[in-house]
Amino acid sequence: MKITLPDGCEIRVDGQSGSFEVSLSLVQDNAETDIHVIRLVLQAPAPAVPPVLSMKWSRAAVDVQGLWHPSVERSRALIPDWWQGFASRAASSAPVISLYGNRGNNVLTFACSDVLHPVELHAGLHEETSCFHCSVTLCAEPRPPVDHLEVVLRLDTRSCPYYEALRGVGEWWAGLPGCEPSPVPEAAREPMYSTWYSFHQQLEPEAVEAECALAAAMGCQTVIVDDGWQTSDETRGYAYCGDWRVSAEKIPDLKAHVASIHNLGMKFMLWYAVPFIGKHSEAWASFRDKLLYVSDAMGAGVVDPRYPEVREYLTGIYEQAVRDWDLDGFKLDFIDSFYAVKDSPPGKVDGQDTVSVPEAVDRLLSGIISRLRSLKPDILIEFRQNYIGPLMRKYGNMFRAGDCPNDALQNRMKTIDIRLICGSTPAHADMLMWNPQETSAAAALQFINVLFSVPQISVRLDRLPQEHAAMLAFWLSFWREHREVLLDGRLEPLLPELLYPLVIARTAQQWVIAAYQDMVIPLTGDLPDRVQVVNGTLLTRLVLELDRDSGPLDIKVRDCQGTVTSEYKMNWNSGVYALEVPPAGVITLQPVHGRGHE
Repeated sequence: MKITLPDGCEIRVDGQSGSFEVSLSLVQDNAETDIHVIRLVLQAPAPAVPPVLSMKWSRAAVDVQGLWHPSVERSRALIPDWWQGFASRAASSAPVISLYGNRGNNVLTFACSDVLHPVELHAGLHEETSCFHCSVTLCAEPRPPVDHLEVVLRLDTRSCPYYEALRGVGEWWAGLPGCEPSPVPEAAREPMYSTWYSFHQQLEPEAVEAECALAAAMGCQTVIVDDGWQTSDETRGYAYCGDWRVSAEKIPDLKAHVASIHNLGMKFMLWYAVPFIGKHSEAWASFRDKLLYVSDAMGAGVVDPRYPEVREYLTGIYEQAVRDWDLDGFKLDFIDSFYAVKDSPPGKVDGQDTVSVPEAVDRLLSGIISRLRSLKPDILIEFRQNYIGPLMRKYGNMFRAGDCPNDALQNRMKTIDIRLICGSTPAHADMLMWNPQETSAAAALQFINVLFSVPQISVRLDRLPQEHAAMLAFWLSFWREHREVLLDGRLEPLLPELLYPLVIARTAQQWVIAAYQDMVIPLTGDLPDRVQVVNGTLLTRLVLELDRDSGPLDIKVRDCQGTVTSEYKMNWNSGVYALEVPPAGVITLQPVHGRGHE
């Protein structure tokens, strides 16, 4: 079975179809001539388990610099065709690959409509022909019997920036039935304070409330109380997860604690490790025979959501927590730990209602969110990388970067990777922390590297050196002032193979540009009312290049604490200019004819 696209590319289907009749067709309803939509349909006379099938094609390796996938991490290297591909399922990553060129141009971006079940994508270089062998493999894990199955493959070969191609994929997914993104509460777009790096499991209500008072004064709108509230054990394992009762030794009255936070004008979110039933929990006796697998290292098992009673137990916990403590949201952790292993029980036995773990997870999350929203329509739900795919947008309204404490570059890479496909769902940084012995400029780089995401702060504010507190207050105020362009502007993360050393966000009125390496920063096109150029380095100058005469400009330079270090006017013509700026400082450029609000 194969079809040939208008550009000559041949798509074929490999695999044994069994009782299914297989058809492949090109959908001709897309106005973009370089976007091809291919539909694979399986039809059987009676319900049967769908077979393992692959859609395969080749693409010449011409002008290809790197490969992007949501979980590719730091290596954007091209891979040979004999390497393993990239897996995705509802709760892990997303089914998309982008091959891009030396100018950040899209060469081939392909995505699959099956965002629920396990899918494997591959784009490996065939050494003998210097062509990429690409494939999308479906139904590699057991699925419930069906008599009809449709999957769509989207190929984008437009000559456009890679980030535009990926943005198009995100919009396409959001329009698929059952993938409608969750509404985003305003609080999900505001800075937050997290207790994880600052307190870890040593939670003290009075200390947390004091920190929140300081955080609220700086502009944080929500606190996330992390691991530790549910146990007196502080060994950092999960052996005591599963009952989710408050440790009275740490927090004698959680409802009063939440009320105290509310009195500060902040919302209160609570952490839960959703899948874990610890060996030392009371719940272990009830669910030890309803586990997908056990991790001795964690001291816990992962419950099997294919059992309706498991889903009801977990959903009831969160529902009761909102009723009892007046919570505003949940940090639902480790959703990506829900998967079957070789020794997991087979599906549809002993009370299970589906063979598919991904489908069971979808039912679990659907039940949790619908019941929580019936209590609080604007409930906050944080999901963490790598469960940041299109189906997860249906439930989560905050996608946080995976843990990378004190690693500013990793945090930048992770937040930008999320933003490339998350649409209007806010990308949140991993919690910011740094050593108090750092210079204030070096500490500021932790914030500047996540400028295009929602910041979460997790340092002890009461112990910060004064210059660090001033720095943090400035950058939080800067972020809040420019939030609309930072989160909603056209995002241009350049040079992905170098982990985004230059990132630009634009609206018609304003640009924000952050440079994280010593490089020439292009100011291309007519300047808007205001341009903010952020020094994401510890160097003392930035190099800007204008492609046309700008006329007179007002220039203001501030250091990492917001102190103005210089103000002057310049009449710029096209060319290259080196401007002095303090480490981790910012330059504001305003055309004299179009002064914006300061």
